[in-house]
Amino acid sequence: MMRRFLLLSLALLLASGWAGARKTQTRCLYRQGGIVQGDPSRRRVCLVFTADAWADGAETVITTLREKNVQAGFFLTGRFCEQYPQVVRRLVSEGHYVGSHGYAHLLYFPWGGGPMAVSEKEFRADMQRSYSLMRRFGIRKRRAPYFIPSYEHYNDTISQWARRMGLQVLSYTAGSGSNADYTIPSMQNYRSSDSLQRCILRYEAEHSLAGHFMLLHLGTHPERTDKFYLRLPWLIDELRKRGYQLVGVRQMIEK
Repeated sequence: MMRRFLLLSLALLLASGWAGARKTQTRCLYRQGGIVQGDPSRRRVCLVFTADAWADGAETVITTLREKNVQAGFFLTGRFCEQYPQVVRRLVSEGHYVGSHGYAHLLYFPWGGGPMAVSEKEFRADMQRSYSLMRRFGIRKRRAPYFIPSYEHYNDTISQWARRMGLQVLSYTAGSGSNADYTIPSMQNYRSSDSLQRCILRYEAEHSLAGHFMLLHLGTHPERTDKFYLRLPWLIDELRKRGYQLVGVRQMIEK
């Protein structure tokens, strides 16, 4: 009898820990266990920013969002939080969703696929270290269960490990090309801000940005002098002109 009671208690505890990440819309689209798009029938866009080493765009981005009355999502590594605590505090104070991007920006498995480069124990330790640090800024895991994996690179295994921790993988919606704003001229896949702007407009005209999590970076390598975040006012105005509502992470995902 006691054994059944303990098992039931454990099940209820696990369910409660996972509840925060399960309140998702049935119309969200998933890939390998991760949410990659909100309801595609609604003309809404959620701006999400990731950051690890660079914060040069923080002032521009935060100020623009406040002036344009836009809530966005920010997914930060633990290393970023340690290096730029004032940025994290400002994001929290302005009501943005602040979530984890891992602690050490680990590459979970090779880019071309293959065996996992980290164990579940290592993954859990990295995520726990990240959330432990975020608690210093008043961010609790139950209030920030959606996280963007390092490099936006994950698979079913990472999604399963995350669920066991009461977390839900979130990633960007492919198509607009906005995530290439980090590239530098020496890279083969370098995209200038003009090129990114054209790509976004072309994709919107030919397809739609409805339900998109549009990924940008809060800062980029100094070698990229053509900073796309300087065009954030244009992007917000253009999306609104085309009939899109800009919403926060929870508003895009949860019922």
